[in-house]
Amino acid sequence: MEGGKKLVVAISSRALFDLDDSHGIFENQGKEAYCRYQIEHEDEVLVAGVAYPLVKKLLSINDALPGPVVEVILLSRNSADTGLRIFNSIEHHGLAISRAAFTSGQSPFGYIAAFGAHLFLSSNADDVVKALAAGYAAATILAGPAGGNAGEQLRIAFDGDAVLFSDESEQIYQEHGLAAFTANEKSAARQPLSGGPFKGFLEALQHIQTLFEADRSPIRTALVTARGAPAHERVVRTLRAWNIRIDEALFLGGKDKGPFLKAFGADIFFDDQQGHCLSASRHVATGHVPHGVTNRRQSDSPES
Repeated sequence: MEGGKKLVVAISSRALFDLDDSHGIFENQGKEAYCRYQIEHEDEVLVAGVAYPLVKKLLSINDALPGPVVEVILLSRNSADTGLRIFNSIEHHGLAISRAAFTSGQSPFGYIAAFGAHLFLSSNADDVVKALAAGYAAATILAGPAGGNAGEQLRIAFDGDAVLFSDESEQIYQEHGLAAFTANEKSAARQPLSGGPFKGFLEALQHIQTLFEADRSPIRTALVTARGAPAHERVVRTLRAWNIRIDEALFLGGKDKGPFLKAFGADIFFDDQQGHCLSASRHVATGHVPHGVTNRRQSDSPES
């Protein structure tokens, strides 16, 4: 497959591996103590972090095709010195990750474009906000239950408004309430929504799906949205206008998403609302997408 068609996912070291102990040293004792700790322990293999199962499944897709269609790259605030432990752990776990940027404490988000990444996953919320502001799909990883989805198929679930779609309808809901939102979506049912930050990532996933027979695809996608009828029609027609197929669509009408995500077997779920993410993370690994009107209101609040 041509490089331009390859799905590229950028991930931070703290999302890939469990670095809680060393991060605690950084927080409590400072950068120098952290660096000493990492160098002293560079031969000790790091255990899997919350995004590790996702990365394993992404990379395993390449095993089923003549050439690689997925690449995972590391974007890390570590230095090259402290990053040696991370690469040692990558090698130990047999992960086919060879490209990385180590930025010695600076935000690495600027390298997303240089690597051509479709998605950036990080434990650093500030880096994620910068990536989204620059127009890239990005999410802050929240831990899910241990073990995750044991199946071989990669299952990815998305919220709709402010994630796959723009937040134009969410703005109406926030400003004028549910009745105005429902009336607007009904009247605009045949007017496609604009794309949100994760539209390109979904398109890249669908491209990989087309390389396999439908019943043998290594990827399955789902839309899991608080929308219900009649607000569902605009979503269906938007995906049709984009020529994007999504495998499952759950219109929950405000019900808690967590049990449905568990039933779907999601390896990761992306949502813009922190409350939904915290609820979902009790069931599956979750990525908070700090984008759209809900997050702008939170950042502008006096408590922020």
